[in-house]
This record gives sequence, C-alpha cells and structure tokens, in this order.
Amino acid sequence: MSTVALIILVAALGAMAALVFAPSVRQSGRGGLMNRFGPEYDRAVSRHNGDEKAALWELSERVRHYGNLPVQRLSPEARESYAARWAGLQEQFVDAPAHAVREADRLLGELAVERGYASASHEEQMDAMSVRHAYTVDGYRRLHLMAAQTRGGGEVETERMREALVSARSLFEELVRAQPQDRGLRRRHPSRRPVLPQQSRGGQRPGRIPGQRLGPAR
Repeated sequence: MSTVALIILVAALGAMAALVFAPSVRQSGRGGLMNRFGPEYDRAVSRHNGDEKAALWELSERVRHYGNLPVQRLSPEARESYAARWAGLQEQFVDAPAHAVREADRLLGELAVERGYASASHEEQMDAMSVRHAYTVDGYRRLHLMAAQTRGGGEVETERMREALVSARSLFEELVRAQPQDRGLRRRHPSRRPVLPQQSRGGQRPGRIPGQRLGPAR
C-alpha cells in the first residue's frame, strides 16, 4: 500500500471514529451538567424557551466563571451565631411572619456574602451559588421573592410565607455547616459544634414554624 493510500485510510478511520464517539462525548458533557445542576438545568432550559443548547452553554459559563470561586471559612462562633439567629426568626414567625421572612432573606444574604458569594446583583449571586448548591439555591430565590412581596405592602398568605422560609432552610444549613475547606478550623476547635436551628444549647427545641418538621439536619 502506498504512503498516500495509507494516509487516506488513517484519515478515513479517524473521521469514522469521530462520528461514532462524538455523540457519546456530547451526551457525557450534557449528562454531567444535568447531574451537577439538577433543578437548575430545568430552570435554565425553561428560561431559554426549551433551547437545551443555550441552557447548557449558560451552565457551562457558570462553571467557568464561578467553579474556582474561593469559599470563605466560618469560625465556629460565627456558625453558632447564624444558627441562633435563624432559630430566633423561626420563633418570630408565629407572631410576625412577614417580618421574619424579610429578616431571613437578609440573614441568608449576609451569610452568603460572608461565605464568599458577593456579587453585583442578586441574580449573579444565585448563579455563583448554584455551582456548589444547585439543589438548594432555588429555596433562597423563593424566599427573596417572598420578602420582596411583603415589602410591597400587599397581603401575602401566611402559608406561602411559611413554605418560602422552610424552602430556604436547606441552603442555610449547607452554608452554615462545616465544609471540607474548613477542616483546619474543626481541628483547632474539636469541641465546638454549631448549634443548628432545631437545637439550642439547653437541648430544647426553639419555637417552630407552624407545620414544619424540625428533624436532624442531613
């Protein structure tokens, strides 16, 4: 076989391999983003009117922009403080639900910024957080929207406010809980554990939001 014929054969085999394996590579990338972002993937597709390619591009850009964003440590004292403040808001909800929702929105935003998610806009902050907290960040969106509605002066159903506050709790717990990058802090303070919202120092449960189950954090 001549050299030219051999080159043509190799090129043809390479093209065939590309045709065979390219769909699986694309599917792997798509599947990886779908698994990573979960509900955020569906939200992105909906925002792009069903255009999956546009949604995948947007999510890829989030990873590129925010994937290496350094997450700041929280001291054990800061964790306990945030947890105690959240528990206090749960108690306040019974008598002043709208105020509790607005304060919870402010508290979660403060915690996010301290964790390193400081952005020029709320949407950018949500995008940054979605890279590591894709399965819980929408709860913060719901809480933020509900807080805005209560500021508008309109009447909002207490049940809707309760649901918004409960939906944001998972993200709060993820942010306040010790993360892998905080191992140094845990070693220096082995006996200090954050008091999560369902537990107080005295072992008593704080006042709960009506209808909420305050089981152990997973």
